Amino acid sequence: MKVVMPVAGKGTRLRPHTHLVPKPLLKVGDKPVLSYILDDLRELGVNEAVLITGHLKEKVEAFMKEEYPDFKADYTEQVEQLGTADAIRLAEPFVQEEMLIIFVDTLFDADLSLVKRLPEDVAGVIWAMEVEDYQRFGVIVTDENGFMQKIIEKPSEPVSKLANIGLYYIRDWKLLFEGIRHVMNSPPGGAGEYYLTDAFQYMVDQGAKLKVEPVHGWYDAGKPETLLETNAHVLGTTRGRRPESVADGVTIVEPVHIADGVTLEGSEIGPNVTLSAGVVVRGSKLRHTIVGEKSSIENSDLDNSLIGRDVKVSGVRGQVDLGDHSVVTIGGA
Repeated sequence: MKVVMPVAGKGTRLRPHTHLVPKPLLKVGDKPVLSYILDDLRELGVNEAVLITGHLKEKVEAFMKEEYPDFKADYTEQVEQLGTADAIRLAEPFVQEEMLIIFVDTLFDADLSLVKRLPEDVAGVIWAMEVEDYQRFGVIVTDENGFMQKIIEKPSEPVSKLANIGLYYIRDWKLLFEGIRHVMNSPPGGAGEYYLTDAFQYMVDQGAKLKVEPVHGWYDAGKPETLLETNAHVLGTTRGRRPESVADGVTIVEPVHIADGVTLEGSEIGPNVTLSAGVVVRGSKLRHTIVGEKSSIENSDLDNSLIGRDVKVSGVRGQVDLGDHSVVTIGGA
C-alpha cells in the first residue's frame, strides 16, 4: 500500500511562518505536523509515499530524506494550483496498488488498520467527523449501511453532519483515476478548481461502494488559532513534557512541552506552551503559545502567540504572531 500526500499549498493563512517553513513542517508539541502522520503510517506498515510538492518543495524533500530515510518517497510537483483532483492526478504514474490519500492540514484520531479488515467488495473508505456547523464543510450523505451516496458542499439544509476531512483509503485505484480523468475533462468547480470529491461521486455512480467511517478526533493545523488549539490537544495527550527540575522563581503550569536545552529564569510557563530547543525565557509569562528553536523572550507577557525560530521578543504584552528571525522590542514590561 502507498500513501499519497498533497503538500503543495503555500499556507497563506499561516504567514509569516510559511514564508520559510512548509506548512506540513510547522510544529505542534515540538514535532512537525507531517511527522505525526508518518509515524502512524509506520505503525500501519506503510512506508511508501508519493508527495505532491510545490511551495518550498526542497525543504519537504530534505526533511523526508533526513528524518524518514526508511520511507521510499517519490515526488511530483503541482506547479499550478488547480484543485485536489489535479493534485492526486499527478500521483498516477507512481501508483499501481491500493492507497491512502491524506491531506496534511489536519491531525486525526482514526483507526487506519480497518483497511485490512474490509470486505472484498468495498472499493474504499472515506473518514468523516460529525460536526454541528455543517454549513462550513462538504458533508457526506450515506445510505442505511453507511456507504456514501453523495457529497454536498456547504449545505444550507442539515442533510448530513458528517464532514469530509481529507482522509481516504482507495482499494479500486484504477476506478479513482478514471474518475479523476472524468473530472478533469469536465468544467471546473468554484474558484476554477477540480475537486477530488467529484471523482468519488463518479466512483459511486459507477456502482463502487465507499464506506464512510467516523474519526474519534480531528485537529486542524491550517490557521494560527487552530494550530494553537491542536498544540494544546497534543500536549494534553501524547507530547506533554516538563523538565525534571526548574530554577527558583520559575513556575510550570501543565500541560507543556519544554525541550532539552531551554533556559528559564523568573518566568511562568503554561498552560499549553511548547518551547523548542535553545529557547531562552526571562522575566516573562507565557500561556497558549508556541516558541521555535533558539528564540528569546524577555520581560514579556504572551498569550495565544506563535513565535518562529531565532526570534527576539522584549517588553511585549498580549498576542503576537512572528515568523523566523523577527525582532520585536516594545520598551520594558
